Amino acid sequence: MQSVPLGRSELRVSPICLGTMTFGEQVDEASSHAILSRALERGVNILDTAEMYAVPPRAETFQLTEKIVGNWFQKNPGARARMQVATKVAGPSRGMSWIRGGSPDLSAADITAACEGSLRRLQCEVIDLYQIHWPTRHVPMFGQSRYDPTLDNPALTSIHTQLQAMDALVRAGKVRAIGLSNETPYGVHEFVRLAEQHGLARVATVQNTYCLIERCAENGLDETLHRLGVSLLAYSPLGFGLLTGKYDASGTTGPNAPADARIARFPSVQRQRWGRAESLVAARRYNALAREYGLTPTQMALAFCYTKWLVTSTIIGVTSVAQLDENLDAWGTTLAPELLEKIDAVRRELRDPAA
Repeated sequence: MQSVPLGRSELRVSPICLGTMTFGEQVDEASSHAILSRALERGVNILDTAEMYAVPPRAETFQLTEKIVGNWFQKNPGARARMQVATKVAGPSRGMSWIRGGSPDLSAADITAACEGSLRRLQCEVIDLYQIHWPTRHVPMFGQSRYDPTLDNPALTSIHTQLQAMDALVRAGKVRAIGLSNETPYGVHEFVRLAEQHGLARVATVQNTYCLIERCAENGLDETLHRLGVSLLAYSPLGFGLLTGKYDASGTTGPNAPADARIARFPSVQRQRWGRAESLVAARRYNALAREYGLTPTQMALAFCYTKWLVTSTIIGVTSVAQLDENLDAWGTTLAPELLEKIDAVRRELRDPAA
């Protein structure tokens, strides 16, 4: 894998990024370290984490993933110089009292304090890519599909103020580049506009969902990324496991799901995008297409992301070294033009059920 630039920043990364949200919940520390070492061995040079992780978010595992990553750096001299670190400050934490007391805001002071905490846990002097995990504005995300202007709250911290805080971290040498996550085209444009107007740090990336059953990035965000020179870090390329084929049998995503399955360990998912019946229906259609063309569902779903022009780096989350190898082995897979046409035909019929 040849490295690719992140936006207009100086960072160059592998086109596959290791996601770590399972570390500390589904994956213990020793197994997490084995996965990290294997990823580095195979040419992955960027990992993505967050102060909120592990997931599902719980007070007991809050910030644990960053600690696991930091311990790996300490046990593997030289690894930090070869592996770039992306992490995230949690957005408004309503319903999560262990994150800034459940504050509905994300202030400049919050951003600064969160960054200092991440640096300590990661045992690093600098974070390569520091991202806002989700907006303070009330926008459609995590399965919400509509913007509601009546929920706007002008009293909350503005984009400009948040950007100034991120810029200060860059100028202090604590962060090399900044990014966004779960953002809208408007949000990306506004961050870039204010950066250019006021001479502040410019966002290099946006980390949003992108997979066969959720292609909303193609509904306007793609042009934003292209015009503004911002890179997409695509997360959930396997649709929370639906696009691996392991849930194709009837009933396997509901109460009868295997106890160790990710979808069973995340009760809230049953009420959100990945647990919707229509998401499973669409996933089964795509998985059947993969088999028709001699591919595994995992190969096709990953190749779809790996080969899309709008995706700079695809974030893969795994629970074992074997799963990591399977995902990395899909690199280089090409999809026949007629298969891509059939994929698009399914999307025209079923749209984006996990949006």
